[in-house]
Amino acid sequence: MSGEALIILTLLIPAAGAVLIALTSWQENVREGTTLVTAAALFLVVMTILGRVMDGEQPMTGAFQVVPGLELAFRVEPLGMIFACVASSLWIVNSIYSIGYMRGNNEPRQTPFYVCFAVAIASTLGIAFSANLFTLFLFYEILTLSTYPLVTHKGDDNAKAGGRVYLLILLGTSMLLLLPAIIATAMIAGTLDFTPGGILAGKADNTTIALLLALFMFGIGKAALMPFHRWLPAAMVAPTPVSALLHAVAVVKAGVFTVVKVVVYVFGVDALASSGSADWLVWVAGFTVIAASAVALRQDNLKKLLAYSTVSQLAYVVLAVSILTPLAVVGAALHIAAHAIAKITLFFAAGSIYTASRLTEVSQLDGIARRMPWTMTAFAIGALSMIGVPPTAGFLGKWFMLVGAMNTGEWVAVVVIVLSTLMNAGYYLPIIVRAFFKPPGKDVKAHVKGEAPMPIVMALTATAAGTVLMFLFPEVPLTLARLLAGV
Repeated sequence: MSGEALIILTLLIPAAGAVLIALTSWQENVREGTTLVTAAALFLVVMTILGRVMDGEQPMTGAFQVVPGLELAFRVEPLGMIFACVASSLWIVNSIYSIGYMRGNNEPRQTPFYVCFAVAIASTLGIAFSANLFTLFLFYEILTLSTYPLVTHKGDDNAKAGGRVYLLILLGTSMLLLLPAIIATAMIAGTLDFTPGGILAGKADNTTIALLLALFMFGIGKAALMPFHRWLPAAMVAPTPVSALLHAVAVVKAGVFTVVKVVVYVFGVDALASSGSADWLVWVAGFTVIAASAVALRQDNLKKLLAYSTVSQLAYVVLAVSILTPLAVVGAALHIAAHAIAKITLFFAAGSIYTASRLTEVSQLDGIARRMPWTMTAFAIGALSMIGVPPTAGFLGKWFMLVGAMNTGEWVAVVVIVLSTLMNAGYYLPIIVRAFFKPPGKDVKAHVKGEAPMPIVMALTATAAGTVLMFLFPEVPLTLARLLAGV
């Protein structure tokens, strides 16, 4: 099968799956079986493309001209391949988890949930394989709109309020900042195609480049750079599988993926480094890392703590790419994958605790590991990865970030990474100590009888194992990251 046909299949399979899920809504086993089959089929196609990319190919499609000057086109490059692998593999485990969670909590409107999830995955693959800024922007907006019903899934006042913040910030930043940046780029560069080395190099003065970079960085609201981060904690009103989608599989990953892709293929790492136009970004990203960690330290609600942790971890990726060295770019790409698999484990664990006990606060978790050992062991592994402790995947990205920063004397970045690592330990380790080393408290005694339903435990165990396996066998993501950075 041609590379073009494979790329088209990655878009058609989840889109067709959404239709079939809607048509099979009359029987939940058939509906959920359709979800799993669709997710597995997508993963197999993505793995086929991965094999070709690892052999040095970059499959692409022909360009479809929407209007003169705007073309819909797809090309698979190393960063997009990493993102596609993350999204397609985690869709499978998230689907398994969702079956246990949605049934275990008797959630309403389960068919629309699975339909919107499939559409979100289709748009994610469109973003991953986009060959130009127009294609990326189109699917970026589809992703926002398809996930809005998931954020407001519960339908109560809190969900509606969270959904309004979600939509306002993400659409506002993309329309008022990102779209003007894309238009300006087209006028200056004469093209929107992603090109190694960048399309703006030598086309504008340093002041214009710095202004365009600011429009892109803050316009990519899904990356959650402060002050445009509030949509992320606001969206925690959604069911836990949606939180996992937002934080690990699609939405925030689309944000930091777009940041890295724009820096590498629109501005060019070397061009930005020589111009000094990105010096300010180190400070903004560093502030976001530290400030979000400080907020997480004060949280008792587990999902809110995880939300602010995500804001901080996303800023690591922006910080890494703003260092503008090949090794730091490798670290940014690796952290996209490492954060995805670890953070989905943490949200799976939070949802498992809620499903089994309705407990939501960290202060209620004394001794819970004695009654939910699988869940809390998985949580501990995910937490250690967030801190960056080997042998977990989170160590890999931080290592390359630190080496890249020290090689160029970017000591602000070094201080931020070290300090935030200590802060990460400050809000994750007490949870582990509380769960494993304290006797069961009154809340655990009253509400926790055992583990959550089996699909939930299977999913979180798989992702926790994946967090360790990525550290032990990093060849695929590391090779792709090195291809991206040219090292």
